[in-house]
Amino acid sequence: MINTVSTDIEEGEERIRLDVADGTATLTLCRPDRLNGWSWESTRQLGLLADRIRFDPSVRAVLLRADGRAFCAGIDVTAPGGAITGASPAQRTRNYYEGIRWVHERFAVLARLPQPVVAAVQGYCLGFGFELALMADVRVAAQDAVFALPEAQLGVAVDAGGDLRIAREAGAGWAKYLALTGRRIDALTAERLNLVQLVVPAAELEATARSLAADIAANAPLAVQGIKRAVDAYADAALPAALDRAAMTAALTLTSDDAREGYGAKAARRPPHFTGG
Repeated sequence: MINTVSTDIEEGEERIRLDVADGTATLTLCRPDRLNGWSWESTRQLGLLADRIRFDPSVRAVLLRADGRAFCAGIDVTAPGGAITGASPAQRTRNYYEGIRWVHERFAVLARLPQPVVAAVQGYCLGFGFELALMADVRVAAQDAVFALPEAQLGVAVDAGGDLRIAREAGAGWAKYLALTGRRIDALTAERLNLVQLVVPAAELEATARSLAADIAANAPLAVQGIKRAVDAYADAALPAALDRAAMTAALTLTSDDAREGYGAKAARRPPHFTGG
């Protein structure tokens, strides 16, 4: 696992870029050659940059966007430090559990920012990418956006609470449908399920999302931040305990034989054969 203690982002190693102008902080996933694939280092940088935004009095809204043709296609399996080790299966499971809890904490730094977050989503928004987009307060999708939680197809549970947030927004049935099958949905279906608030042509995505963030930034900060806190307090009332259960389930499945089979089958482009072990 990466060194999560470091507070630096080395030049050339940026997974996320931060720009601040006109009251809006823009967080850009900036590895388009990897379809902005997610990693432990991406998570570390997200928490670090969100902390910077939190205490910047000039920032009144946040725009979360991505370079390239995809928002985020999920985990980057080629990233260094991807696998967590342990001296025994139990220790490895415990280490995964703590690692996933750390991811939850870093994602919460973004989700609990006092400033509202607007996500602009294009292309693939899969796995961790979908879960990241669900952390935003408002989501705008391009017509070409595709959403899915494919983890069960690989033999693992949903890691970062995306299924829980879908249950909150769309209902438990749709959360189970998407997480249990791994099926993809298009932007219009996501809008119908309340998982995105606006769908626009791809050419209009950037301008629409920036305009929305600017409208938020133009309003009274104390009112805006108070509204966000009040709505989140109601909507997320049961989330902490559910996230802890999700972390343990993810840790157990990530250390399972089925997970090895799932990832191996995907790499070999063959159907997986799961045994439940």
